[in-house]
Amino acid sequence: MKEDRTSPFRDAHSDKDTARHVPDTPQTRAPAYRLAFADEEFLLRDELRPVRLQLELLKPQMMLDEHQIESTVVLFGGARIPEPAKKNTARTATLAALSVYYEEARKFARLMTAKSIATDCREHVIVTGGGPGVMEAGNRGAHEAGGCSIGLNIVLPHEQAPNQYVTPGLCFNFHYFAIRKMHFLMRAKAICVFPGGFGTLDETFESLTLIQTGRMERVPFLLFGREFWEKIINWEALAEAGTISEEDLGLFRYVETAEEAAHIIDNWEPAPPRERIPGR
Repeated sequence: MKEDRTSPFRDAHSDKDTARHVPDTPQTRAPAYRLAFADEEFLLRDELRPVRLQLELLKPQMMLDEHQIESTVVLFGGARIPEPAKKNTARTATLAALSVYYEEARKFARLMTAKSIATDCREHVIVTGGGPGVMEAGNRGAHEAGGCSIGLNIVLPHEQAPNQYVTPGLCFNFHYFAIRKMHFLMRAKAICVFPGGFGTLDETFESLTLIQTGRMERVPFLLFGREFWEKIINWEALAEAGTISEEDLGLFRYVETAEEAAHIIDNWEPAPPRERIPGR
């Protein structure tokens, strides 16, 4: 969406176009002559990292604002979890069994997207990492419900493309994990975490830490699959050791079904950020 200009100065698009048609001379061919904002090699220099960080924060922010998206429901979860119809392709029997959460993520996204459609795709918009597995399930459910959803992809060393269900105009690509995680949480009204691996655990603990330390408002923080989570993380042992407090165990809740998660979100009372950290 092009913003209406109020400035009397010549715009950057016009100058970039004009610069393409200057006489071809040794001076105009030199890299030094290129407009800084149109010089890709310059922008990719190590010294420009602070500028790239800012651009990566600004671009999705501005585009989400233009789409008038005010709040999101975050779905974290494993890229390797297959849909039930393809569970025979899973690498392990455990992964095959976890395919039930692909279906729950899909159903949950449909339920949340029904709420989103009622607000013209402004509130409760599903946001995922844009990849396969649980992420695909979330975008797929939103697509099937006739609504929009966001995909926050990241460039990885191996080839990866966004899943086919992300709304094209809301499909973003990131270089910096940190900026991507900021965009996951900046509009979050609920965080739903499905079984997953390192990436899911990273996102889970960073989000919980922000809430625990009062840097973020309390929102519904729902872990799908009690058996999975209690097997891989001994939360009670952390509390017994005193490295977290007993009260911290109340920052999240276990759920098993899409309907259970939707009920908690629908009945959530707004909670301000913590003013103190229990146990300190």
